[in-house]
Amino acid sequence: MPTLSTPTLIRGRRVVGGRAEGEALVTTQTISGWGGINERDGSIIERRHELVGQSFAGKILVFPGAKGSSGWSAFFHMTRINGVAPAAMLFTRTTTKMALGAVVTRVPAMTDFDADIFESIRTGDHVVVDAEAGEIHVTRARAN
Repeated sequence: MPTLSTPTLIRGRRVVGGRAEGEALVTTQTISGWGGINERDGSIIERRHELVGQSFAGKILVFPGAKGSSGWSAFFHMTRINGVAPAAMLFTRTTTKMALGAVVTRVPAMTDFDADIFESIRTGDHVVVDAEAGEIHVTRARAN
């Protein structure tokens, strides 16, 4: 059974306010909206993506940002309407499509971190995002 480590604090800048917590889903690859995700179940469908077949629904999505067309925000907006949006989004590359996508998805979103989030957060870690305070608390799950 996994044990939990002491939480790590990461500070960042709020893009969309709010608070969420859950399991992290981490990728160092950008995510495409149109043709990259299934907006009905929140899964990655881009065949060459490292997370293909995995769902971000209800998870803390940690990724560099958006790729593709301006339709990116529409697909993430549909995940919200369909109830399969991520619980929060943490990203490192702020573009207009990424910012609009975060706003229309209406989940806590942050960027501009004081630590490398790809080294600090791993898939499966428990993450608390408090975008209002500009804080992320990461509790790493580790094997005994």
